[in-house]
Amino acid sequence: MTALMVLLPSSVDSALSDTLLQPSGGTDGEIVVIGMDQRALDALGPMPWSRSVMAEAIGYLNADPASAPAAIGIDVLFVGESGNPEADEYLAEIAALEENVIVASAATIGNALVQTEDGFYMEDRAVLAWDMPYPALADAVKSGHINANVDADGVLRHCLLYVDVPDYGREYSFARAIYERFCAARGETVNPLPPVTGDGFWYLPFSAGPGGYYDGVSVLDLLEGTVDPDYFSGKTVLIGPYAAGMLDNYITSADHALEMYGVEIQANAIDAFRAGFYPREAARLPQMALVFFISLLALWLFRDRRLLITLPIWAALSAGWIGLCLLLYRRGWVLHALWVPLAVSLLLIGSVASNYIRAARDRHRVVNTFGRYVDPAIMRQLLEKGGEELELGGKTYEIAVLFVDIRGFTTMSESLSPATVVEIINMYLTLTTRCIMRYHGTLDKFVGDCTMAFWNAPLPQPDAVYLACRAAMDMVEGSKALGEELLRRFGRTVSFGVGVHTGPAVVGNIGAPQRMDYTAIGDTVNTAARLESNAPAGTVYISRAVADALGPRARTTSLGGAIRLKGKAEGFEVLKLDHLDESSISS
Repeated sequence: MTALMVLLPSSVDSALSDTLLQPSGGTDGEIVVIGMDQRALDALGPMPWSRSVMAEAIGYLNADPASAPAAIGIDVLFVGESGNPEADEYLAEIAALEENVIVASAATIGNALVQTEDGFYMEDRAVLAWDMPYPALADAVKSGHINANVDADGVLRHCLLYVDVPDYGREYSFARAIYERFCAARGETVNPLPPVTGDGFWYLPFSAGPGGYYDGVSVLDLLEGTVDPDYFSGKTVLIGPYAAGMLDNYITSADHALEMYGVEIQANAIDAFRAGFYPREAARLPQMALVFFISLLALWLFRDRRLLITLPIWAALSAGWIGLCLLLYRRGWVLHALWVPLAVSLLLIGSVASNYIRAARDRHRVVNTFGRYVDPAIMRQLLEKGGEELELGGKTYEIAVLFVDIRGFTTMSESLSPATVVEIINMYLTLTTRCIMRYHGTLDKFVGDCTMAFWNAPLPQPDAVYLACRAAMDMVEGSKALGEELLRRFGRTVSFGVGVHTGPAVVGNIGAPQRMDYTAIGDTVNTAARLESNAPAGTVYISRAVADALGPRARTTSLGGAIRLKGKAEGFEVLKLDHLDESSISS
């Protein structure tokens, strides 16, 4: 399962984490974005504009030093002198007046071969080029890099805190430079730097989604004086591209559907610095270990349980992990939100499939074991229980046993053709089987012209002795009609002798691995067989134990000691069942 977490596409897991952990909310109004938007492009023409345009915008915001913004961030690269030296000088002078302007720099990062005393190595995050403000502007104001990097799935979740530029030094991010300027102007303590990865990245907790910092103010409004500069007093003002054609828009973890402009990402980063809230992504190995143990717990909880039980367990584990992700996020840790829900979902599917296969296998085993022997009603109960009552290998039950045999069959078979004998046998067995099934008995076996059945196994049955005796009486009664038909067709007739006894017996799959039968063995079975062998045609012999179980529902004739059963001590009472009250038949 942990291996699956490693192979899981990070985009799927990251998307769930983004939805869960990055809800965009409202802002406190301390950061305002002024857009270099389509309206300004329509009025001023395509970029680049004369640098005097930005100078005039800054001058308008700082017209009254007492109500000037705390910080003004210009999210535009002013690299090298332009073709208008006066405009370059004018921008540098205006930007330096209130010391509240921060401008942008940028590094080109890529692969480079680096030589050391020990040889060469490939640096995959080398600074290949460094774009900084033209000298006059660089001398007048501070700058910060605006490098933006997206994850492998094309979503921006991290910010680069600094860039170490050869022969220049460390350049912190544009957002950090603006934040520190904001704190200096407001007299606030600067929060510590966020913890970063080895590459200098930190996880950005978004405060607002696309458009969250933009009030519809265009840089054109500053140039035309249509917005009150006091509105920006003491705030952080960001001026940057805010039109699709400027290629400064990104899909972020705040919203996978709408792109966010780079200047709004800078605003979110500034708010994160202000809050001092820097969530860290927990290490993969401890999370995998935790997922492994939760998966083991889920596997144990899901095993051999019904879906109505496993579904709430699955929901509790998944919701519990989501809740833990939210709780730890508030404490500064980012977990993989999808790992546990995915793991327990796969285990749930696996357990359902396993339970289904096991149930099908048990059903097949039960059907194979009992399908030919028991009444369909009992079969349904066994299948509903999933074979729980079936103990292969033998178990002691208190059962009622019935044996029935054709009287005079050997003599009859000698005078008839084999085909006729088989037809008569099949008619007889059909009758006995129908009577056994009618009263929910288990058909044990056919031995020649003898049929054996028992009750109260493999499932307990109320009044099993009565059911066995009812089946016996129906066999005797049914033999009359069968005898008449055989006499008419073949000139021969048949009648049955039946024996019924009750007591303990071992019931189960008995035999060799290559050939097993579900049967009953023991003294109770032997006694029932001997009762049957002594019963005259059309007679049901029972034991005293059977008579006592039937009570007043039966009329019997005691034969006392007139019949001696082989293997039974003197005094074993045999009774003839004369009548059985039919009003006690169980459904």
